Amino acid sequence: MRSYVTLMVFLVGIVFESTDLHAQDFSRYKVQPKINLKALPFDLNTIRLLEGSPFKKAMDVNAKYLLQLDADRFLNRWRINSGLKAKASLYGGWEATSSHMLGHYLSALVLQYASTGNKLFLEKANYIVDELEECQTARKTGYIGGVPDEERIWKEVVSGNVKTSGFDLNGGWVPWYMLHKVWGGLIDAYMYTGNEKAKQIVIKLSDWAYTNFMKLPDSQFQQMLECEFGGMNESLAEVYAITGDKKYLDLSYKFYHQKVLNPLANRVDQLGGLHANTQIPKVLGSARQYELTGNQRDYNIADFFFEAVTNDHSYVNGGNSNYEYFSQKGKLTNQISTNTSETCNTYNLLKMVRHLFTWQPDVKLVDYYERALYNHILASQQPETGMMCYYVALQSGKEKVFSTPFDSFWCCVGTGIENHAKYGESIYFKGIDGGLYVNLFIPSELNWKEKGIVIRQETNYPEDQTTTIKIDSKKPSKFTVYLRYPVWATHGMQLKVNGNPLKINVKAGSYITINRVWKKGDQIEATFPMELYTEVIKDNENKTAVLYGPLLMSGALGKGKVTSAQVPVLITNGAPVTTWIKPLKNKILSFKTVGVGRPNEIELIPFYKMYNQKHIVYWDLFTAQQWTEKKSAYETEQRRQSELEILTVDMLRLGEQQPELDHKVTGENTGIGEHDGEKFRDATYRKDPKGGWFTFEMKCDPTTPLALYCTYNGSDGGNRKFEILVDGKTIKTEELAAKNPGKFIDYVYPLPFELTKGKEKIEVKFQAYPDNVAGALFKCRLVKIKK
Repeated sequence: MRSYVTLMVFLVGIVFESTDLHAQDFSRYKVQPKINLKALPFDLNTIRLLEGSPFKKAMDVNAKYLLQLDADRFLNRWRINSGLKAKASLYGGWEATSSHMLGHYLSALVLQYASTGNKLFLEKANYIVDELEECQTARKTGYIGGVPDEERIWKEVVSGNVKTSGFDLNGGWVPWYMLHKVWGGLIDAYMYTGNEKAKQIVIKLSDWAYTNFMKLPDSQFQQMLECEFGGMNESLAEVYAITGDKKYLDLSYKFYHQKVLNPLANRVDQLGGLHANTQIPKVLGSARQYELTGNQRDYNIADFFFEAVTNDHSYVNGGNSNYEYFSQKGKLTNQISTNTSETCNTYNLLKMVRHLFTWQPDVKLVDYYERALYNHILASQQPETGMMCYYVALQSGKEKVFSTPFDSFWCCVGTGIENHAKYGESIYFKGIDGGLYVNLFIPSELNWKEKGIVIRQETNYPEDQTTTIKIDSKKPSKFTVYLRYPVWATHGMQLKVNGNPLKINVKAGSYITINRVWKKGDQIEATFPMELYTEVIKDNENKTAVLYGPLLMSGALGKGKVTSAQVPVLITNGAPVTTWIKPLKNKILSFKTVGVGRPNEIELIPFYKMYNQKHIVYWDLFTAQQWTEKKSAYETEQRRQSELEILTVDMLRLGEQQPELDHKVTGENTGIGEHDGEKFRDATYRKDPKGGWFTFEMKCDPTTPLALYCTYNGSDGGNRKFEILVDGKTIKTEELAAKNPGKFIDYVYPLPFELTKGKEKIEVKFQAYPDNVAGALFKCRLVKIKK
């Protein structure tokens, strides 16, 4: 992955009291780090964003949304589960069946308060803490929760009766994941605002967890960890840090998921096929444990995981995962869809960068941070409404899909309201030598209180390629400035101190050092000329993305429907990108292809500015000869895909969390697996009287004949006989016989019109014959029969 612009400056004389990366007052920690830190972030409340930045605009529109939200609606189930009367009805979307948003909302409020000083956000945060205290007092056990049916779930699990299938724990959807969010929110409320009540609530909640789960046998605990549990290890390590009580650290290590973390500890990449954001918070926990213990195994986990994900599982925008799952190592070409780059993943990876940077400041870490911040996090927000993306689609001819204000509340809405409240947090870092890293070109002001220095960064970056850093010091102060020379600035950069040119003796991708006594009115002016360049996807040299400086550029395809066959390709003949993409006059950060587009030329704009229309991120490139040879086959395949897209009424990817939840998948003796990077579900019928089966719902078109398209592994055979039923009626008895080894193959099952006529949905069931397996089924489409 190519590196991007970062500006870094170091100042003098810092006492390192903690490694926590979201703390506002490090003195609140009882446990000091066991490792030698090299850098620390400044408190968020010492940094203010200035006007003139897309990040300031994003934070402002997010702030308006936070104030529109009603805490009592998020608290509904928390109060009811505590035997108290709800004060308001539940929100819709995910909140109708889960309670993950409350913790995110609490965190977002205190982040917004720290970022702005606006007490409206503090008042809302304090209100939530007061309400949670009332819930905890009413329950008398230390526990608080908004998990549906939580009393039964926890009673069964504590007794050792643990049943899980990945996202289901004893019939409840990811209960630890939901609780982890409020653990984090309460810790944030304490660390950012000093709310002692929040600290006491989270300690009592942690005591409940210790009392009930510490003695659970490891085998049962590991079985429980098969269900997504967020970053419970991180939160419990934080509670240890703020209390000094080692029992919480011990419990945090009980949340060590051996199956996932052991390979990472040995620097082995077995991430392909794993649910991505289930794993990242676990690794964040290991990072925090390393800081508190110095355990080398924890270091290896965090260090190797970040390296593996960013090098071998990430897209050009810094995001990762397709339909929430990691691709196989280095294989991304066939993993580009509408459901690429889940935003939660990058939210958590940016947290990982902040840990790694404190251990060893490294240009590459901030390279990734800036890439992901512009091209995924900022790009995931609708800049007019403040709504957020679950996935940031990278498939050509598609567009970003945004949440609604009160009826979505996806996981990425929860992390999203935090993302856009804390853009100031990584602009500046303190160095071990007293330095100040200015990591990002975001107009902002840092009040370095202990030094009596104000650092003001003024810039219109990225629309302008120059940033100016002004120093306002009460008295002269000597410190070294470490200024990063962007790796993409291959045409050189210009640097001035107080208007005087400074000779640069290092290459792009290095640090420039400026050591002097700084006084009031001094300033540094740095100009980084941006150029166009390309980056191919790892496993296909003919599929490429276009970048300009740190910005991912995307092709604008308009608001109308764009089929696969209508997506342009580029006939570049291997020429440099600057010969076939040219800047548009009088349009900032806008370009257009010249003489290479088929069937037409395309305008390009930054991906973070692309919304409410279809786009291209990855371009298919050909030489003229290649296009002559492949044009017919390429266009035939594109037309086939376009036709299938147009005719598809509904599509389910089996074995994947959200698609299965959306389609209400259930069954007996059924499980999920993975083959060649694709998830599947099957069901086994041995001697269990319940048999082996699974069902799911599909949206239906009541007006036209339909067919099921079922995707199987062409290598599957032997004892794979099963019935396929629609609304209880058998439509096919299937028996897989390995007829197409090494390939995925679609079987088409036309449905009698009387089965679907007048229906808005149908239930599909796969029922195994005795001593047989039903499936494996990878995908199922409900498709209109072409007339």
